[in-house]
Amino acid sequence: MQDHRMENARGRRGAGSMMDVALAEARAAGARGETPIGAVVVREGVVIASAGNRPRELNDPTAHAEILAIRAAAAVLGNERLTGCDLYVTLEPCPMCAAAISFARVRRLYYGAADPKGGAVDSGVRLYASPTCHHAPEVYGGMSETASATLLRDFFAARR
Repeated sequence: MQDHRMENARGRRGAGSMMDVALAEARAAGARGETPIGAVVVREGVVIASAGNRPRELNDPTAHAEILAIRAAAAVLGNERLTGCDLYVTLEPCPMCAAAISFARVRRLYYGAADPKGGAVDSGVRLYASPTCHHAPEVYGGMSETASATLLRDFFAARR
């Protein structure tokens, strides 16, 4: 798992550049043969942790980018709750990741491409709209959507 802690020299970044970090993690995951998805946890404009998918490498079906980034951020902060943190991810989270985001109490979720088949935020089960959902982050879809979708499409086209 890659844990990129930004030093003060790198300073604060805007939402677009946070998605650039997530896209870089996704490209690195794709280069490793993983599905190219990247995630970044941010607090007060500073990257706390970032990760790309690693289920094949780690032989771990839970090693999605979001889960790895959440685990790393929780370790950095010394708290299982990421109160005040935002998560940027290149693809709409699946049910497992959407639940982890809720349990971690992430403040805002920004995602790139929608996932009509496997997504659980604005597609599929729509976890955060469920009355049994304990915490629903603010959700902003479509961030760097074209770049995120193109990365995934190109990855799978090359595999066919």
